[in-house]
Amino acid sequence: MIDSGNSYFILLISGVALFLYGMTMASSSLEKIMAGKITGLLNHLSQSKFLAILTGVVLTTLMQSSGAVTTMLVGLGSARVVNLRQVMGVIIGTAVGTTLTVQLISLDLTQYALPVFAIAFAFYFKAKKTIFKNLSLVFMGFGLLFFGMKLISISSHHFAENPMMTEIFQNVRDNPGYSLLISVVFCAFVQSSAVTIGLAMSLAMVKAITFYDAMLWVYGANIGTTSVALIAAAGGNYIGRQVAWAHFFYKTISVVIFYPFTQIFIDFMLTFDTTIARSIANAHLVFNVLSSIIFFPFINKGAELIEKMFPKAASEEFGTEFVNMNNYQSSALAVSYANREIMRTADIVLGMIKDSIRLFETNDPKDFDSIKDRDNKVDFLYRETKMFLLDHANKSTTVVHQNVMSMIMFLSDLERAADAIDINILALAIKKNALKLEFSDEGWTEIRQMHEQVVKVASMAINAYQNRDLAEAAIQLKRDLAKTEISLRENHISRLNRGLNTSINTSSIHLDLLSEYRRIASLLCNHAYNQRSQS
Repeated sequence: MIDSGNSYFILLISGVALFLYGMTMASSSLEKIMAGKITGLLNHLSQSKFLAILTGVVLTTLMQSSGAVTTMLVGLGSARVVNLRQVMGVIIGTAVGTTLTVQLISLDLTQYALPVFAIAFAFYFKAKKTIFKNLSLVFMGFGLLFFGMKLISISSHHFAENPMMTEIFQNVRDNPGYSLLISVVFCAFVQSSAVTIGLAMSLAMVKAITFYDAMLWVYGANIGTTSVALIAAAGGNYIGRQVAWAHFFYKTISVVIFYPFTQIFIDFMLTFDTTIARSIANAHLVFNVLSSIIFFPFINKGAELIEKMFPKAASEEFGTEFVNMNNYQSSALAVSYANREIMRTADIVLGMIKDSIRLFETNDPKDFDSIKDRDNKVDFLYRETKMFLLDHANKSTTVVHQNVMSMIMFLSDLERAADAIDINILALAIKKNALKLEFSDEGWTEIRQMHEQVVKVASMAINAYQNRDLAEAAIQLKRDLAKTEISLRENHISRLNRGLNTSINTSSIHLDLLSEYRRIASLLCNHAYNQRSQS
């Protein structure tokens, strides 16, 4: 039964849920609209510290979540796309960027929540172009966000008048440490500093908590939001951990610096004639801006300290072994060593192909993580080896230049094959496990048969890269595989016609898996056709 007491608690939970859902909707839609610009911003991270901070501000404004941006940076670090020194400025910028959402919710816009949502909802179904649909979703998200804020405000009024809650709030006011701890835990749980500070605003507006308590909630929200990146970094490499902990220490040290001056800070903010909600939002803005100004001169020193605290472990020593931009003045020697790096990459891809079948046999997270980790390594080797080859191609003769282009094409095919496993085959395995589906005995036997043939084709194609005499054999194996795929598709359709339930349930996964295996084999054999034509 829902009585008048717990109904307001349900209203609070509903408000928080709608707030978070609306923010997620707006964030994901903005990210889709600005995907190209986000990539462009990340490409300029190393140009200057100020630009890095500006990048953090813009990214957080677009994605509406400092946690989401920092988690993205952790992912890029784990993939070795960026390093800590490049993103230290971005981390500082995210703290400033997240203040925009808090500024918006401090304005009294709740009366426009449902009209904005309704109009955007109508535009969504009328829009034909994807960009307008995403733009409509942004406004729908903000509509839900403000409506959630309204529900939080309504429930806060009740809690301020409830004797039991009044006593609890009094205990919290008497023990400032409780306010800080509660806000840290709450923010870590909901993974949003905006909703945490929004709740503090609502409670302060009904005088359930004081401005001082609300500032402690601001501090706690700043620390609690770092949990998102820390969780994301748990399965990453040393760079991912460095990024996550740099975010944590930046936020925590900022709070430690400001905490002794909280009352002075509050007195200064109260000199401005505005509402308590606006004062809290402004305090949040000033706190983060001043923190960024304080830490700006120490970005490089801070990065150096974090790198010493979280060094690269021996098990994480992965990098190029044979290519170095400063070595190999002879183009012929450079090409020879680059080939050795390409064969390293090929061995990793072959291992991914061999292990891909296990994704469908078990639901072990370690198998999934292993595939992702190896794909990151392939991406890294592809990027480094390609840049190395292009550097030498520009200095070499026409013959060497043509050879380098062929090497880059094969390297590109290896990278695309790894992506096919990491993105497409991994998604099929996740779908199968999530839906708890099982292949028919006949279907599973045929998938294993297809997999074994793909491994043979891949092995021969990789060997053919080193020995042109094997190119024809690789092409013939690939053609045999294509015939096998057609035969296996016909067998599967036959089972569908017989009404075999296991085949019907797994049909899309089964057929897509056959297609992906054939595509991987084709990618790895591309170079064999070029070799045959040059023979």
